[in-house]
Amino acid sequence: MTLLEQAKNNIISPLMKRIAREESVSAADILKRLKEGKVVIPKNKKHAFKKPCGIGFGLRTKINANIGTSSDNPDAAAELKKLEVALKYGSDTVMDLSTGADLKKIRRAILKHSSVPVGTVPVYEIAVDADRQKGNFLKFSPADVFRVLESQAADGVDFFTIHAGVTRKSLGALKKHKRVLGIVSRGGSILAGWMSYHKKENPFFQYFDRVLDIAYAFDVTLSLGDGLRPGSIIDATDSAQIAELKILGQLARRAKKRNVQVMIEGPGHLPLDEIKKNIALEKRICNHAPFYVLGPLVTDIASGYDHISASIGGAMAAGFGADFLCYVTPSEHLRHPGIEDVREGVIAAKISAHAGDIAKKVKSALKRDLEISRARSRRDWKRQIKLSIDPERARELRQSSMPHLRDVCTMCGKYCSIKLTEKYCSL
Repeated sequence: MTLLEQAKNNIISPLMKRIAREESVSAADILKRLKEGKVVIPKNKKHAFKKPCGIGFGLRTKINANIGTSSDNPDAAAELKKLEVALKYGSDTVMDLSTGADLKKIRRAILKHSSVPVGTVPVYEIAVDADRQKGNFLKFSPADVFRVLESQAADGVDFFTIHAGVTRKSLGALKKHKRVLGIVSRGGSILAGWMSYHKKENPFFQYFDRVLDIAYAFDVTLSLGDGLRPGSIIDATDSAQIAELKILGQLARRAKKRNVQVMIEGPGHLPLDEIKKNIALEKRICNHAPFYVLGPLVTDIASGYDHISASIGGAMAAGFGADFLCYVTPSEHLRHPGIEDVREGVIAAKISAHAGDIAKKVKSALKRDLEISRARSRRDWKRQIKLSIDPERARELRQSSMPHLRDVCTMCGKYCSIKLTEKYCSL
C-alpha cells in the first residue's frame, strides 16, 4: 500500500505523524492534504534515510540540490563531497543528475550516504546506456525506458523527474510559436530528439500507465518535468509552456487515481511580474499539486551570479505558493558546479525558502527571526551567529574584525545605534 493509498483509507502512518510534528501541524491535516494531492512525502519503500520531508500546501518550503557527474567531469568522489556539503547546509532533498562514469555505482553510493530523499532523471541513464551500447543516445526503445525505471526504483530512488509532457501536441505549439531559446531542458531535448528520430510519440507519455505501475510498486513520487520550460525570460509563459502544463495536469490526475504521489515542475526563467501568474496557473491547472520550480531566474544577464537571480525569484515564488525550490549555483550556464558552488546555491535557496515562508505565514517561520532580533538587541554575538543561516560564514566575518571585537561591530563602533538608543532613549 502506497502512502497516498494509506491516506485515502484514512490510515495515519508513523511517517505522517513525524512530518506533522516537524511541521507543527496535525497528523489529520497531513493525511487530508496527502489525500487531496496537495502534499507529497517522497519515500521509496526500499530506501531508509534519516530525514524525510513533506512538500506542499501549508508546509515549509523545501529546497533541492542537484549533484552528479557529467561526461566532462566524471569524478564520483567529488559528487559525494558535494552531497556532504548540500546536507551540511540544509538541503531537504538531492537529485543525482549523473551522465558520466558508472551511473549505477554513483547512484547507489548517493542513496547509501544521503540522509534525505534522492531523486533522479531516468532519461539520462537511458540515453547514456544507448550511447555506450549502440553509439547513439537516441537508439533506445520503450523496453529500455522501463528497464531503467525498474532498476532505479529497485535501488531506492524516492522521486523521478519524468518528462511526459513533451508530446507531439506540445512540440507543435513550440514549432508554431518560435522562441529565442528553444528547448533548454536536457531531458526534454533528449525526448524531443527521440521523437523526431523514431517518428513516434514520447514513450513516457504513450505508456504512462507502465510508469505508474513501477511508481506504485515502489511508492516512488513522480515529479512531472517541465521539458519545455522557458530558458529565457523573453519566452516566459508562452504557448508551449502552457500546452505542456495542461498535459501535466491531466497526467497528475491519472497518477492520483492510481495512488501515486505527484508534483509538478515549473520554470525556469521568469520576469518578476509573471511569477505570481505562473504559480496560480499551475495550482489551477494541476489541482493544487505541489509546485517544484527551478529558481526561477528573474533575469538572463546574471552569469556568475545566477544563484542571486534565482534567490530573488525563488523568494517571490515561495511567497506566492510554490512548494519546492531547486537551487541554482553561481556556475549555472557556465560550467559543471564545484563544491563551493553547491554551498552557495544551497544557502541562497534556503534564504529564498525562508523568506517565502514568512510571506505565506507558515507556522513557526518567524520564530528564528524573532530570536535573532532579540539577540541583536542584546548585542549577543554568540547567539546571533548560532541563529544565522550560515554560522560559519557569520563567525568568519565577525572574527575578521579582530582586534576590535567588542559588544559592537566595526561598522558603527562607538556610534552603534542599538547601544546609543539603549543608553540615551527611554523606549
